[in-house]
Amino acid sequence: MLHPRGWTNALTATGLVLALTACSSTLSPKQTAVNQVDEPVQDVQAVAETEVVIAPVVTPQQSSTATELRQLIQQGGAQELRTAYNGRFGASLLFNPETLDYYVVLFQQREFWRVLKTRDSRVAEQQYARYAQDSADFAAAEIERITLQAEVNKAEKELLERADELSVLQNDVQEQRRQEALAIAQREQARREATALMQQEKETREQLQELRRQIKALEQQRNHLSGDVN
Repeated sequence: MLHPRGWTNALTATGLVLALTACSSTLSPKQTAVNQVDEPVQDVQAVAETEVVIAPVVTPQQSSTATELRQLIQQGGAQELRTAYNGRFGASLLFNPETLDYYVVLFQQREFWRVLKTRDSRVAEQQYARYAQDSADFAAAEIERITLQAEVNKAEKELLERADELSVLQNDVQEQRRQEALAIAQREQARREATALMQQEKETREQLQELRRQIKALEQQRNHLSGDVN
């Protein structure tokens, strides 16, 4: 059974054959006899058979310098010579003592981003310096974000503390105002009661004076009556 792609190629080839056959009708009888052979049909079959025998493409496991270095690190064959960390980024210089190869890595969160392999120590040092600077450049915004986030967190914490302090002060002022209002009300009540007592005292004194006057009058009448009897 032909692969669908094989059918497509076969049909394309058949169309090409028909086109060539049509063109051959304009040639001379001799040329037509020469061109109208079965070889194009055999070519179509050959194309179809070619498509049939082609095996599916299998993608091999991709190999790279990064993969090689990971395997080397897992096997314990890489020695770390230098490492610089900048936020989530960093650069490392590693060495394979068996092959004398240097590996220079630029990484982000432990994922290899760029990997250079060389046996030239001078090139390795120069590339490490570049990668270290690159990691610092890439991390600059991240480091600024971290510091700004810390400042924001500190400001928010201070804001909460000040909000609590403000709440305490507001409660204190509110309580003081309540106490002051209560004191004023009590003072006004005391004044009113004092005024009422003063009025009551005045009335009582007047009543007392009236009683004294009446008592004195009665005493005089009694004394007068007593004198008449004598």
